[in-house]
Amino acid sequence: MPTTLGAPLDGRRIWLVGIGGAGLSAYGLLAHAWGAEVGGWDRNETPYLAPVRQAGIEVRISPEPEVPGGWEIVVSSAYPGVAGRPRAELLAELVSLRPSIVVAGAHGKTTTAAMIAFVLREMGHDPSWIVGGEVPQLGANAGAGEGWLVVEGDESDRSVASLRPRIAVVTNVDLDHHATFGSRAEVEELFERWLADVPEVVRGSELEPVDVRLAVPGEHNRRNAAVALAALELAGVPPADVRAALARFEGVGRRFELVGEADGIRVYDDYAHNPPKLAAALETARAQTEGRVLVLFQPHLYSRTRHLARELGRELAAADAVAVTEVYRAREQPIDGVSGKLVVDAICDTRPGFAPGWTPRLEDGARFVARRARAGDLVLTAGAGDVDRAARLILAELGARGTGSSS
Repeated sequence: MPTTLGAPLDGRRIWLVGIGGAGLSAYGLLAHAWGAEVGGWDRNETPYLAPVRQAGIEVRISPEPEVPGGWEIVVSSAYPGVAGRPRAELLAELVSLRPSIVVAGAHGKTTTAAMIAFVLREMGHDPSWIVGGEVPQLGANAGAGEGWLVVEGDESDRSVASLRPRIAVVTNVDLDHHATFGSRAEVEELFERWLADVPEVVRGSELEPVDVRLAVPGEHNRRNAAVALAALELAGVPPADVRAALARFEGVGRRFELVGEADGIRVYDDYAHNPPKLAAALETARAQTEGRVLVLFQPHLYSRTRHLARELGRELAAADAVAVTEVYRAREQPIDGVSGKLVVDAICDTRPGFAPGWTPRLEDGARFVARRARAGDLVLTAGAGDVDRAARLILAELGARGTGSSS
């Protein structure tokens, strides 16, 4: 990931605890490109580590955190017990080193940030970017160029308030992080305090969906594109050029991503992990098939499941068949009485007589939906944990029928 901008982090040695995550892997790639010596540890292999290793960054995988001496230690929020700088401080430093566009909001920030970076690169503006997902057209979740730096801002730990970009974007506001905020009003207050210190501001709530024919489906993506268009206008890109480039944007990994097809059944994967995202994913799925829609859902975080089980169940009840797994804990400790079964019960309350599957293990959930799917159906795996690996399990089950082939 070469850059000719010099090396603002030259001489620094930065060790990332949790380097396999979408965020820290990207921070590491950019810090390395800007002159720092970078290394890191993670508990598990992840897809984000391939470009990290390709950049020549040392990665250690082991059961317990490894923190060598002689390094600045930066720690993912997934490992709060490890001493070091929070990853938010490193991001704030990176943002301070370049004219930046920060995209925040409850829904759509990864896709919107990717759209902005893609258009800037297509138009020859040579951006740097840090995006919380895999973007095939950009080649990696991070890149270093000579122009704008495009990053996502995270409200889940209030760290977005420490970022000082030239342009700030809020796609939308919702209460999605119940361990941090007590109400939607608290989220709104955080964003308004942050925006007050930024020269140029884009609010998605003030915009209509863009009228461009996009390669990515769904009304939500037309809204994401409208926000990207507004931000890019502020960055000096002519609107006609933006519209032409947006039409070529093909999306972000795990955002209604087609994983494969077997036995006449298409299998998609989506990051949808809260009620609005599930509603958008299911609406998009309905528009993509004349058959049935079957969903394997993995709840994400105990706090979110406790507060939103009823709303999650209401959205999932719109599918033709549903399996729900146990909660993906991520950074949280279990909460007594909270499990994926709460979502199953909420589905049953919403749709009496419907029989969702309570399948705590992903493998069992994959079998549940695969055995009920038939030619012409669409299967969707959804959640922010490791449910994406279930898509391949479902394709294997479908392929084993011997009446079709997977791709």
